[in-house]
Amino acid sequence: MTDIPSKPPRNSVTLSDTILASAQNVQAVLAGASLTDSLAATPAPLRAASQAIAFHVMRRLGLVREIKQLLVQRTPPNALFDAVLLVSLALLDAAVEFADDASPDHVARRDVPVYAVHTVVDQAVNAVAGQRKLQSYKGLLNATLRGFIRERNAILAQARQNPVAVFNHPKWWITQVRRAYPAQWQELLSAANRPGPMTLRVNARRSSVEKMLAELDAAGIQAMSPAPGAIVLSTPRPVQSVPGFEQGWWSVQDLAAQQAAQLLPVEPGMRVLDACAAPGGKMAHLLELADIELLALDSDAMRLERVEQNLHRLGLGGANVTMRCADAMDVNAWWDGRHFDAVLADVPCTASGVVRRHPDIRWLRRDTDIAKTAALQAGIVDALWQTVKPGGHLLYATCSIFPQEGEQQAAQFMARHADAVRKPAPGQLLPLASDPLLSSDGFFYALFAKKA
Repeated sequence: MTDIPSKPPRNSVTLSDTILASAQNVQAVLAGASLTDSLAATPAPLRAASQAIAFHVMRRLGLVREIKQLLVQRTPPNALFDAVLLVSLALLDAAVEFADDASPDHVARRDVPVYAVHTVVDQAVNAVAGQRKLQSYKGLLNATLRGFIRERNAILAQARQNPVAVFNHPKWWITQVRRAYPAQWQELLSAANRPGPMTLRVNARRSSVEKMLAELDAAGIQAMSPAPGAIVLSTPRPVQSVPGFEQGWWSVQDLAAQQAAQLLPVEPGMRVLDACAAPGGKMAHLLELADIELLALDSDAMRLERVEQNLHRLGLGGANVTMRCADAMDVNAWWDGRHFDAVLADVPCTASGVVRRHPDIRWLRRDTDIAKTAALQAGIVDALWQTVKPGGHLLYATCSIFPQEGEQQAAQFMARHADAVRKPAPGQLLPLASDPLLSSDGFFYALFAKKA
């Protein structure tokens, strides 16, 4: 536990409050917790600013850890202070790098929280001085931050001799990406340190791209449509501030994820299974495109409740949609023996393709996780294949860039199932577009038809 109060102690939130809350979230990730879960427990007045800073720290964690090692020879035993130090170094490095707030690069990097150098030092010291368990580290923090300011160039040059500090990913992750994409590995790692665009999928049952673009323009929100049914906002914003959210005119969904419903051959009246349904974006898209009988499975009952709420907002669902909390691999527990015309298997994975949106993932995963998720994926698709009717289709999908969860998985599936025919699908999608607004998350798709 920490000394962080459940509510900010003053009417206005200070940067010291935010630094402390951000450090609490960083500390949670370093202890193995999801940043999403940690942020959900952060007091509402602190959440938005803390998220921005925590995301920035996750995207610079390799560098600031190395800087800390060079400046502080012995890590203090207090885990919260260690996190405060990492947050402060990340903010201070950005403060020096973007000292000119009007610089073109700073304008382009709205994801980087920039404060004046002296403000960062002052507020970081205030953050520890105001906490009983941290007060004894006040002098160490002040000396460390001022030492970094004095020797920043030399320290950065030394820190960047470590590839982890250069690319801000674990060493094993860098090795995996370099082995899989020898011509693109540096670009992929760099792209993962920039946030993805905010992309909307228009609900064709309630609106249209043309109507949405007109509404956004009237609200002063710049946007464009890079693909049918999709709209990208020039600047991300809270969903409640975008016209049509409560009316169910659209959902937030990455361009790569929007391909799933378009790839699975579905027609009105078909029986369809979404085997790993939560958070429900692909499922909703299927229902928007055709009147189908859909069974949605997920092993998490709470996540299914949120899926149901989202379907209600979009005006979908009803008697043609059934939701069951079940393990997709345990077919006997949920399948009634009636075959499906189409199955969507968006299986669990390392989520290595969505680190732009969840920058903590890279630090939470271990190199052994790839083999574990690959084995789980194989078990799920093998179990689901028996529920596909002859002539039907199964779409295998993962939000991963690791070949063990993509192309290798698809090839091994074909080797195990003589009655499978591989159909055209994009295969591996990578977040490499030169225009950040047109880039998509890392995804893999393989479509299989069962021989009649």
